[in-house]
Amino acid sequence: MTKVGLIGTGMLGEAVGLHLLESGYDLNVYNRTKSKTKKLAENNATVFDSPKHMVESSDLIITCVKDADAVKEVLFGNDGITSGKYTEISVADMSTINPTSAQEISKKLHTMKIKSLEIPVMGGPNVAINGGLVLMASGDKELFETHQKIFKTIANKIFFLGESGSAHTIKLAMNMQISLLALSLSEGIILMKKAGIEPEKFLEILNSTYFGTGMSEKKAYKMIKNEYEPTFTLKNLKKDLDIITKTAKDFDAVLPITERANKIYDDALAAGFGELDYTGVLAYIEKISRTKD
Repeated sequence: MTKVGLIGTGMLGEAVGLHLLESGYDLNVYNRTKSKTKKLAENNATVFDSPKHMVESSDLIITCVKDADAVKEVLFGNDGITSGKYTEISVADMSTINPTSAQEISKKLHTMKIKSLEIPVMGGPNVAINGGLVLMASGDKELFETHQKIFKTIANKIFFLGESGSAHTIKLAMNMQISLLALSLSEGIILMKKAGIEPEKFLEILNSTYFGTGMSEKKAYKMIKNEYEPTFTLKNLKKDLDIITKTAKDFDAVLPITERANKIYDDALAAGFGELDYTGVLAYIEKISRTKD
């Protein structure tokens, strides 16, 4: 069975890793903060002190880190993958980064004779733990076909999208939907509360129409109870909105609603709501609504 290396064991990476272990894979892991590998180690993952030293023991390395700079560091830094001893190694990046950086990284890896894919996913750790993610892949199709078994373990829906950069472009468009849906629900809930109407009734009616979403059917009921245990933090969604707005400029696309959303999430982050789930933007909107009373 393919030996998998996993770099980045935050909430999502940890859940993916635990599911791979449960599915019988040998898993090597690295995280800059070693304490975040503890649960994986307890489930028989092998913990390495650098990406460099992981290379000899891995066939496919999955990176799941903060941003493009972090991806470049674990790949090309002094202790990165490419500084290790390898004859044949492949990389699949699960991070959320801009497509231009993805293409640059792919080209650089190609010159070093390393095959690569981008495999961003939709779904949080709560679905990753059971292999229920949606996986979008782009890059080396032969590599994609070679590791189908692994990808089908990680995700129950898989899309191959063609040339490098395309998966990350769609991933950013998907995260745009997340940010706007969370804002729309938050403002609907605030309107109900201000009008003296139970938000549950709003959600019941919303979810009886085709305007209902998975978010309105699940997360929204936690939102109205002020339950914001993070599966994807507000600060991370804000980070992705920065990437989206930068990517839009790269493509000469005008995204006025997304730009406004980015400002709202920026204000929520500045107000101290960054460690909440992204739906905690409701808590921020409630705070500024109280100032109107």
